Amino acid sequence: MTIASIFLGRRLLPAALAFGLGVPCLAQGAATAYDVVSIKPHHATGDPNHVSVRISISNDRYLGENVTLKQMIQYAYDLKTEEQINGNGAPGWVDSAHFDVQATIDADVLAALKKLPEKEAWAERRQMMQTMLADRFHLKVHMEKKELPIYELVIAKGGFKLKDADPNNTYPDGMKGPDGQAHPGMMMFGNGRLTGQAAPMQNLVNVLTQQMHRQVMDQTGLTGKYDFTLTWAPDELGGHEAGADQGPSLFTALEEQLGLKLNSTKGLVDTVVIDHAEQPTEN
Repeated sequence: MTIASIFLGRRLLPAALAFGLGVPCLAQGAATAYDVVSIKPHHATGDPNHVSVRISISNDRYLGENVTLKQMIQYAYDLKTEEQINGNGAPGWVDSAHFDVQATIDADVLAALKKLPEKEAWAERRQMMQTMLADRFHLKVHMEKKELPIYELVIAKGGFKLKDADPNNTYPDGMKGPDGQAHPGMMMFGNGRLTGQAAPMQNLVNVLTQQMHRQVMDQTGLTGKYDFTLTWAPDELGGHEAGADQGPSLFTALEEQLGLKLNSTKGLVDTVVIDHAEQPTEN
């Protein structure tokens, strides 16, 4: 089973499988509630100008440090950006109150999840998160389709330049997950550098969505797994205004290094509308 660990404060993503593993659904035969849940207000320490958020999602637990309700909703409903959450009718604290959350899965439920196909198991975990948010935050939501600005990822005119991964490569010297083992599908992201290790296109799309703060749709038609390294000049606008002396923008780097291109357009995107939420009782 894949382990995903996302360190938002450092903008690093060493993950065998990033966000986007399927729309939440009920898997037959598996429970849809965490065994033990602890939610406490986060008490900030250290430099107030540097806010660090840590989310670790493993086989048997969800750990969130300094997370907001919006960030938990984003995971629970498999949303690619917080812009897909409409909180206009929600209390103002949904994206300003921060919590430390620990939610663990019972051993018997974990065993049942391991018998499911991977996508179904992760969808079931998201359903557990939805149940927890409804129980502890009294969260009520509904889904809407909304037309929003998006990017379409396509193959550039010069052709794609990704390297096909060797299916026999176990990556003994490659990136390792929290379990200490190297896995195909892993990606490392930080400081204007993204490395893929036998990664499918969807993993790249997920990271681009996070970096661009806008939904990215895969229109490449590429179905393989690829090894690649992408480097660009990092900046707060996702590469739009990178200086020439710092390196290429993300848009330029994608085309020159990977043979891919981002086209700006509009499209229908799943959004979650918050109808009601309450502060949780501490435990």
